[in-house]
Amino acid sequence: MNSGAIMFCLDAALIALLWPVIAWFTLAGSVPHLGPGIGVVVALYGGINLLSLYALGMYRRDIILTVRRAIRRLPLVVGIGAIGATALLLLVPPLLVVHRSSWPHRFTDPLFIAAAFCFTGCGMVARLIFLRLRKSRLLKRRLLIVGAGERAWDLVWMLKNEGRNLHYDVTFVHDDRFGKVDPRLAQSSASSIIRVNSGYLATARRLRSDQIVIAPDERRGMPLDLLIDCKMAGYPVYQYMSFLETEIRRIDIKRLDLTWLLYSDGFATTALDRFLKRMLDITVSLALLILTSPLLLGGIVAVWLQDRHSPFYSQTRVTRGMREFSILKLRTMRIDAEAAGAVWAGAQDRRITRIGNFLRRTRIDEIPQLFNILRGEMSFVGPRPERPEFIRDLAEKLPLYNERHIVKAGLTGWAQINYPYGASLDDARSKLSYDLYYVKNASIGLDLLIILQTLRVVLWPSGVR
Repeated sequence: MNSGAIMFCLDAALIALLWPVIAWFTLAGSVPHLGPGIGVVVALYGGINLLSLYALGMYRRDIILTVRRAIRRLPLVVGIGAIGATALLLLVPPLLVVHRSSWPHRFTDPLFIAAAFCFTGCGMVARLIFLRLRKSRLLKRRLLIVGAGERAWDLVWMLKNEGRNLHYDVTFVHDDRFGKVDPRLAQSSASSIIRVNSGYLATARRLRSDQIVIAPDERRGMPLDLLIDCKMAGYPVYQYMSFLETEIRRIDIKRLDLTWLLYSDGFATTALDRFLKRMLDITVSLALLILTSPLLLGGIVAVWLQDRHSPFYSQTRVTRGMREFSILKLRTMRIDAEAAGAVWAGAQDRRITRIGNFLRRTRIDEIPQLFNILRGEMSFVGPRPERPEFIRDLAEKLPLYNERHIVKAGLTGWAQINYPYGASLDDARSKLSYDLYYVKNASIGLDLLIILQTLRVVLWPSGVR
């Protein structure tokens, strides 16, 4: 179980233990007759709070690592969840199977206050418990890595910076047939390198390894029979690319193995998957268009008042199957912004107007793309649509870049919630690693998780240009 899942379980356990008791005492004094539906209401508050914690990034590695930062954010995140639960109860009165004299304020007001205090307290206690577990190092994952070369170094570096677990106890087993030992591993005081050409099972048992990862620079001469013995004895054995895909939830472009990509699972969708995704696109887009229509109208008026030119901006982009379409946005740059040709937007880009800067940071400029989704040109979730002139250049420099067009371009996506805005070749390479992960593992479930976490990107913009 990864660190985020452990934190989620701690939150859920504390809420399940304390919240029903606190809710009962809160309502017993203010509501004279509690109906049978009160259990649904209490569960709704708890469930929406957990959704809010997930959507606003409280289970992400960077937040889990910084307990003080997490605790500072908790009141705001919990407050948003409590407001969401209260609003849902006010919009859907049938959920309130209570005495009519309690509707609505005598019921929702005390419950909202109790929920805000209870969930904030539970969140703080859960994170202090997690911090204690971290210090005791009970959460360590014991890895036995076969190989100690450059590939093994890359693996350890990425786990340290991006791994879904915070602590890995790593031991390397190396044979001269695997190539040279990476000097960075040899010089590291934290690295433990064992030179063996047999006895893999005995080593795994002695170290009580949780997993074995195959990561040699040279795979010829691999002792497959010895590794099969480990697998038969119950030790999970993972190939380098598969292990990394699971742990960092992106595909390592630097050491991409086309053979692995060919034989691994993924890149498969059914007609039912496509139908459900289209229904999700229509439902979410219509709902958001209704909810954000005041913001859209305000943005249109603000852009027009700034220079009396069209508030909308249309630009050619590429979607599924390399098909070109015209994406619709609110204009955030000057009219003559691309008089010299197409260029990436940069940090402190002088072409962006003052109103445009605000629209970009609040994502209001993206709202018109909901019409592209309703027309079927885009999906709500997918790789961001890029311009044809940029795609031609990137496809020549980055392997498998065009494979991101297997699915429709999206308003939000896996790369957007995991990587800040970038406008360089290195940024494009990093975003491609997330886009390929999404294309390979696309599902309705993953789409829903991405939609939830998009709220975090909107509330706490990171690297927007």
